[in-house]
Amino acid sequence: MTADSSKTTHFGYQTVNEDAKAGMVHGVFSRVASKYDIMNDLMSMGIHRVWKDAMMDWLAPRPGQRLLDVAGGTGDVAFRFLKRAGQAHATVCDMTEPMLIEGRKRAEAESMADSLDWVVGDAMALPFADKSFDVYTISFGIRNVTRIADALSEAYRVLRPGGRLMVLEFSQIPNDMMQKAYDLYSFNIIPKMGEMVAGDCDSYQYLVESIRKFPDQQSFATMIRAAGFGNVSYRNLSLGIAALHSGWKL
Repeated sequence: MTADSSKTTHFGYQTVNEDAKAGMVHGVFSRVASKYDIMNDLMSMGIHRVWKDAMMDWLAPRPGQRLLDVAGGTGDVAFRFLKRAGQAHATVCDMTEPMLIEGRKRAEAESMADSLDWVVGDAMALPFADKSFDVYTISFGIRNVTRIADALSEAYRVLRPGGRLMVLEFSQIPNDMMQKAYDLYSFNIIPKMGEMVAGDCDSYQYLVESIRKFPDQQSFATMIRAAGFGNVSYRNLSLGIAALHSGWKL
């Protein structure tokens, strides 16, 4: 499917034409690519590493599996998958080539080169054949997609029967007071941190706003089911600051 210039979507708290959002998101991640990993550590106080490890614990990678990590950026999830699985293969797919370039510079990328591909591609129109992968992951990326339903449909298409979808994304804390405290931190600290470390306040303002626009845990689970996945479930991480969603192509 292609974007319809008459339709609108959100870019953080802005309303924009659908056909403009992908370029705007590309601009954000192109600007922050060189500081992306260090900002992840600073913003989450390193907890994003714990979340990604929890993702691998639930996923339980196995030898021989083929992983597609969409919006895979600098390879964090792919590296973890390959370390856990042993003899396996991972493809990192991201729409922003500067992110992939940064990933290739990492030491893990060189040591795992024979088991790893880096591909520029759009989550809504993946450049892969049907039934190509055993596992599809996307971490902190699906909220940036213009049409989430299209991305989930593509995930279903490229997975083999019996394949598994796993999504790690920021979510909603089911406690109003704690959510307000988290909002105070997010809106007041993270953009300033982005300005100091990455020289870019606006991109991190967008990232904070995009988290608030993303569906809550139950609503997103419903979207996954609507894409055709079965046995859909989720787990809250850090009280719901993030959540893991799992689904199977049955």
